[in-house]
Amino acid sequence: MERTLSSDLFFDHSQANNVSALPLRMLSTLMLWQRRVVSRRQLARLDTRLLADAGISEAQRHAELSKPFWR
Repeated sequence: MERTLSSDLFFDHSQANNVSALPLRMLSTLMLWQRRVVSRRQLARLDTRLLADAGISEAQRHAELSKPFWR
């Protein structure tokens, strides 16, 4: 009986999903960072009345605005 080599010996198919998902994960991360930048810009423009309506203190706003975009 003739034996053939499986392609699994040469290429790990379980890694294919990780490699093909990488661009989507990168895009998703970039979009998240962009949403944080926009959201924090909007937060910075709120006056004290709007902050109070949203239940956000000045200290909380300052803490949020001092975070880098990746956090």
